[in-house]
Amino acid sequence: MPYWDFRRSANSIQILADLARDKGMALDAVLAGTGLDAEQLQLSTTEVEATQELQVVRNLLRGCGHVPALGLEAGSRYHLTAYGLWGFALISRATLRLAARLALRYLKLTFAFNRIELLEHGDETTLLLDDSEVPPDVRQFLVERDTAALRTILDDVFTLPMPLRRAYFRFARPDYAERFEALLGIVPAFGQPFNGATLDTALLELPLPQANEHTARMCEAMCQQLLDRRQRRAGVAARVRERLYQPADPFPDMERTAREFCMTSRSLRRHLQAEGTSYRALLDEVREVVAEQLLSHDGMTVDEVAARLGFAEASSFILAFKRWKGMSPRQFRQRIDVPARARR
Repeated sequence: MPYWDFRRSANSIQILADLARDKGMALDAVLAGTGLDAEQLQLSTTEVEATQELQVVRNLLRGCGHVPALGLEAGSRYHLTAYGLWGFALISRATLRLAARLALRYLKLTFAFNRIELLEHGDETTLLLDDSEVPPDVRQFLVERDTAALRTILDDVFTLPMPLRRAYFRFARPDYAERFEALLGIVPAFGQPFNGATLDTALLELPLPQANEHTARMCEAMCQQLLDRRQRRAGVAARVRERLYQPADPFPDMERTAREFCMTSRSLRRHLQAEGTSYRALLDEVREVVAEQLLSHDGMTVDEVAARLGFAEASSFILAFKRWKGMSPRQFRQRIDVPARARR
């Protein structure tokens, strides 16, 4: 599963839809293929899958891709208020260093598609945007968007622009390169091995003007609760895993699971493919985990474990287990020293 595949607020899609509207693009075209409608975007409680936001980005590029620096323009609209709790938690920290640590710890409460890291090395600190897992057709747009969004967040936190030493991007120099200079305050280098920006490490000790320790603790606790809640509900694949783990009625086939999810098996297969997996892969994954748990107890034979996992014959289970673990169930039990009476 790619790094960016986490549930998120619909605020980002609303921002992109507003940008598209300003460029003359209809909302229906922006939301095509997402399963979302205008009413859902207006609800503050609406959450979406990352794949739905990616579809919006693709729709936006299809309709407005001719607009120069579209990614930079999009990112400049991502003010702290768009991030909800994460934004409040950020500005309540005492220093930029503490804010950066919190921001990265709860990055999955944002709309980022790039993996973001902060690396300190002496008097310089580098902020890296790793785009290696971002789909190639939207990669440059999302690097531009996340870069401009980070700049916008810093400008929201401080009254003066944060000075940078250097900036670099993996993609080739675009025709609108001067827009990067206007945004970042320096001339960036293009065609580099990675995306990022370097600043003075001393800047990390700058105090934040709205710091409040009590608010910071409260917001961080709420961020953790929100992150836990989203991760429990993340994606169709997570729902399938949760269903397969139900001990009372284990391992239904895909058609039955699809009906329980109020969709067709074809739709379920398409959702799982978009998330980089399949029903067979998830079934294998859950069976492997449950097999380890069952074989670790001394009360079940291999035949009984095979039946519990839905295999018609123990021989099929043994072959599958060898594929998963590189050893037979007997060898696995010998390694964990389960009493011999349960071995087959």
